[in-house]
This record gives sequence, C-alpha cells and structure tokens, in this order.
Amino acid sequence: MIFAGFDISKEKVDLCCLLDSSNTKVKTKVFRNNLQSFQDIANWLLKTTQSVPANITITMEPTGVYHEPLIHFLYKQGFTILLVNPGKAKKFAESMNLVHKTDKSDAIMLARYGESKHANSMYWQPVNAQVRELQALIRRLDALESNRQREVNRLEASEFSEGSEYVTQSIKNTIHFFDDQIKATKSFIDALIAQYPELKRNQALLESIPGIGPVLSRELTSLFAAKQFKTAKQVAAYCGLIPKLKESGAMKGRTTLSKLGPSRIRCKLYMAAIVAGQHNALIKKQKGNLKKNGKTSMQIIGANMRKLIQICFGVVKNQTEFKHQES
Repeated sequence: MIFAGFDISKEKVDLCCLLDSSNTKVKTKVFRNNLQSFQDIANWLLKTTQSVPANITITMEPTGVYHEPLIHFLYKQGFTILLVNPGKAKKFAESMNLVHKTDKSDAIMLARYGESKHANSMYWQPVNAQVRELQALIRRLDALESNRQREVNRLEASEFSEGSEYVTQSIKNTIHFFDDQIKATKSFIDALIAQYPELKRNQALLESIPGIGPVLSRELTSLFAAKQFKTAKQVAAYCGLIPKLKESGAMKGRTTLSKLGPSRIRCKLYMAAIVAGQHNALIKKQKGNLKKNGKTSMQIIGANMRKLIQICFGVVKNQTEFKHQES
C-alpha cells in the first residue's frame, strides 16, 4: 500500500506521496482545485507511484465543500480514501512535532497519518444521492438564516441612526425575501425527509427528545445519515464538544470545548441544551449536579450539549424513542 496526503483549499491541492517505508523519500506537487485538474492529479499519482488506484490510500481533511468534487472523482477512479477528523490530525501533527505549518507540510503530515492509522480507520464511501441533496439543502438553509440575521442587524442600525427611509425599506424588503426563502427551504427539507422512511423515522426519534425541535432534528437527521459514528463519544468529538484543557494564558488549568467541527450544529445544540435544561429530566438532573459541584454556567451548558448529542446518537442507533424520566 502506498500513502498520499492531500491538503485542499478553495484554489489548490497540495499533494504528497510517501515513496519508501522510512518516510524519508517523498514526492510533492501542487494542482489547481478544479474539474480540469482532477484527471491530471490521478495521472500524477499513478505515474509517481508506478502503482494502481486500489493500492494507493489518499488521506485528506474535510474542507467545507471544497474537497467534495475531488473526493468523489478519486473514489470513482478506484483510489482508497481516508477522510480524517481535523482534530485527530492536529494531535497527530503535534505528536510528530510538526510545528512548521504550511500547505506542503500538512500534505506530508496527512500522508503519514494515513500510513499510521489506516489499519484502524474506516475508509470513506460516498453517501447516496438523497443524503447529498439533504446536506446541500441544510447548508443553503444555514446560509439564508445567516444572511437574514445580517440584514436584521443592518435594520437595527438604520432605524437607530434614523438614516435613509429608502435604505430602511430596502432592508425590510430583503428580510421579507429571506423569510420566504427560509420557509420554502424548510418545507423542501421536510418533504425530502418524508420521502424516505429511514430519514423520516430518525427525525421522529430525535424529536421524541425534550429539547430537540424541528430546527435541530433536520440538522441531525442529515448528520447521522451522512456520517457512520460507532460511539456517542465520536459524535461529541465531531461536533467539537469534547473538553480541552487550557495549558497557557489566563485560562490555564481550566477546560473549554474543543470547538472543532461544524459550528452551526454547536449553535443549534447550545439553544437546545438551554431548553432541555428546563424540560428534559436527564439534562435537568445533570445540570443540578454540576451546579452543586461548583461548575460555571458555561461549563454546565457545555456538558449539557455533550449529553444531549449523546442521547440523540442513542435513540438513532437503537431506533427507540427517548424514555421520558421523572427528575
């Protein structure tokens, strides 16, 4: 098996191939990240390694949407793909003392990570068409909601400063437009989920948990359809909810959330945890115990978020509704 690492950005792809078992002989190359370059990337890998796609393992990190066209192309060509958690890759880099961070060094690090971890890792496989569409719709909804909030902030500033009436009305019209688009997109997402029994069932199971409403259930239905988590801890780590010890600065010795992974899920989990802290017996009990132990409000909410995502994983994995327990 030959190992390659890809560091991917919007504009380019930095490649590295390990050409010997000692990792001392490497070959690197930079390509543009566009459809026209993908075949050149595949050809370079095959020529450089003098091998076949099935014998080449490519390791990369998720980079929003910028890795998606290339990863699907490479999979169809027969290459083996490892899509790794950025947090785990970062810890591996630290353990290897790879402190001089460049795109090239990241590609080398990812190739070495793949060589070191491939035996215990799950190879990437593409999700089916309906899940890809659901992911695209969830991203679109998030963008619409973010843009709407920016317009709301502009409206507040415009009304406070008593500025141009035209500008104020223009902002209001834009907010109405976003409201219509958000409503339509939510309806489209719900209709898509309703078409597929597994997705529909998972959304219903998630909404059986006090604190989980349609907003978060859409997000998590998409997440659990796209990602194959083995344990609740893996889900928490993916969402950036694992405690991280601060080792320097004013916060030295205290723990904070790692905040790796998709921030939009954490934002929705934050609001859900606050609601669950009032209406979910398990979260209420945990909240009370942590408060008695002197934990800060933010530490309590972080722990509640982690507990809540673990409960979500449990109901989906076991395909059973949440059992409402009395506090």
